[in-house]
Amino acid sequence: MVVSMTGFGRGKAESSEFSVTAEIKSVNHRFCEFHIRMPRQLLKIEDKIKKKLAETIQRGRVEVFITIGGTGIVTRKVIVDWNLLDEYYHYIEKIKERYNLSNDVPIQALLERDEIITIEEEEAENEELEKLVLTAVEEAANDLNKMRKQEGEALEKDVYTHLKKLNDRIHSMENLAPIVVEHYRKRLAKRMEDLKAGEIDEARILTETAIFADKADISEEIARLKSHILQFDKTVKLHEPVGRKLDFLVQEMNREVNTIGSKANDSNIANAVVEMKSLLEKIKEQLQNIE
Repeated sequence: MVVSMTGFGRGKAESSEFSVTAEIKSVNHRFCEFHIRMPRQLLKIEDKIKKKLAETIQRGRVEVFITIGGTGIVTRKVIVDWNLLDEYYHYIEKIKERYNLSNDVPIQALLERDEIITIEEEEAENEELEKLVLTAVEEAANDLNKMRKQEGEALEKDVYTHLKKLNDRIHSMENLAPIVVEHYRKRLAKRMEDLKAGEIDEARILTETAIFADKADISEEIARLKSHILQFDKTVKLHEPVGRKLDFLVQEMNREVNTIGSKANDSNIANAVVEMKSLLEKIKEQLQNIE
């Protein structure tokens, strides 16, 4: 099954207190990497989130963004440094006594001192919030995979378009191979006839033609190419990540085409080799996006 590594998904889960949104973006990558951005209070469930994602995503660079809303996200409380406040009050009283001041200590003046009174925030941590996060992540992952499968269908269609053209070139090359040998035999006979003023050594022509045919024989390479294409087709239908396997098969196909190119003694076969290498390169480019 061809699945793209590129996609986007969004999920949301709500309760009376919290609202959780998860957004997932994935791009192609050689391995599987998860990068999660979320509030600090969720760090302890990061492994749970990764396990949830790994259930359906086996390859690609995956970025997850989790945001939380609601009234119960943060609790606030007043923190008073009583020792410091006592010091302030003590010295204010001493100043009043020393300078014979009668005014009362203004409480507002003390409340405005940041070093005395601070507001401390605590982020909420509870099982309900964790369940909402995992639910939102699962929904986003399902949404992401829906897009990845749609993208995969488009990639598969494009790959098979190039693969069909490749197959056509193989059949053409297969038909050309015996003609190339016959052309060589005729050219050799003509050359020998010109050199010997009409005399032809049939035995030598047969020997030289057989040697040429053996050196220029591409039947094994063509057979392996056909086998690789059949294996490619079977691999595409597997219900598992197939990108790396397909990439390996394309490398093997390219190796056979290169061998054919080194044996080519015909311009038509040489041209077919160039076209086949171009088609394999296009297939390889598309495989870089397949999981």
